[in-house]
Amino acid sequence: MNAPTSFSEQEIQQTAVIVVAAGSGTRLGYGIPKALVPLAGRSLLEHALDRIQLAGCAAQVIAVLPEDEAELAAIAANHPLRPHCVSGGATRNDSVRAGLAALEPGTERVLIHDAARALTPPEVFLQVLSALLAGARAVIPVVPVVDTIKQVATDPGRQPHVTGTPARDLLRAVQTPQGFHAPTLLAAHQRATGWDRAKAEAITDDAMLMEILGERVDTVPGAAAALKITTKPDLVLAESMLPVHPSKESPMPPHSGGQQPPLIPRTGIGIDVHAVADPAESRAMWLAGLHFPEDQGLSGHSDGDAVAHAACDALFSAAGIGDLGAHFGTDRPEYAGASGTTLLAEAARLVRAAGFEIGNVAVQFVGRRPKFAARRTEADAVLSQAAGAPVSVTATTSDGLGYEGTGAGVTAYATALVYSVR
Repeated sequence: MNAPTSFSEQEIQQTAVIVVAAGSGTRLGYGIPKALVPLAGRSLLEHALDRIQLAGCAAQVIAVLPEDEAELAAIAANHPLRPHCVSGGATRNDSVRAGLAALEPGTERVLIHDAARALTPPEVFLQVLSALLAGARAVIPVVPVVDTIKQVATDPGRQPHVTGTPARDLLRAVQTPQGFHAPTLLAAHQRATGWDRAKAEAITDDAMLMEILGERVDTVPGAAAALKITTKPDLVLAESMLPVHPSKESPMPPHSGGQQPPLIPRTGIGIDVHAVADPAESRAMWLAGLHFPEDQGLSGHSDGDAVAHAACDALFSAAGIGDLGAHFGTDRPEYAGASGTTLLAEAARLVRAAGFEIGNVAVQFVGRRPKFAARRTEADAVLSQAAGAPVSVTATTSDGLGYEGTGAGVTAYATALVYSVR
């Protein structure tokens, strides 16, 4: 879905964003509320409010803060959005209800957003609101699940054991903001107030509440940058997604004279070519981490994902640690049939093990098929999640020239930026 660049004044006036920022942040280990934890010198709450401001999709912004938290209240008051602040409750559901209670009369749409997803791009807010304006009563941003998921059970006195493996193609990881028809969500929370404690605590987000009450929940593509910051490794990953600049918390190196040394990035280039497989092979088409069931797949030792492979090669090139063949060649039977996202995740791990962090990867592929434009955002999210860093993909044709023009194959070109962390 393409998010609109603007909304009418009435649509904005009838829309609110509730930022839930009342969490304790225990797992981050800072001893302060999560929304107050610094990320590149600014609190998570400030980052979240910045992106809401850039989206410009709501006239009302409500920040739900821990009770009697003066520092966060001051941060909110000094932010250009100047959100209306209310005190949260003992649970997330209680905090959402506190935010809902502060909605102005006539509010038609409300977006519930977690301050812990502080880097959610403005485009995600716009897509959620666009879906609501198109008629959805509940809509959530999602990204495909990269890992294989197992369902487990525990028998007394024994190790937990696997009871099933859900089909990964049907699974999605949920992000925020979650958007709702405001009167419907208010009614749903009102009905839930009478539930017993166990049933109420089983509700992990507002979309689940709507599901239980029989409401349809639609989805839009999420973004890798919208990761939930819960642990210190999450914080490190989030900082890697921001523009490189000295952090207020970063100590100066010895003999620096109070100046940060220049950070010189390294760039790499990767190119990968795969032919379309013979129709007799009936290979699945995987490209940019996505399955295109209507197209014949690409030949190759693994799944033939030329986009993911080019991204791997660019990362290896930038870090100076070999190439795709050296790490995932045909002499490595364990990678026979491996998915492109598996190889990209391993390439990113090898690059980091070599002492580098990833700035970003950009890939363009040339080919007649698959038709890609409608799934570009989805591909960006899948590959970014695999790499743990921003990955962007574009597509073009060769105007009918060469093997790409005849549909006999696909070429992918990638560039990567890494920088030393040692």
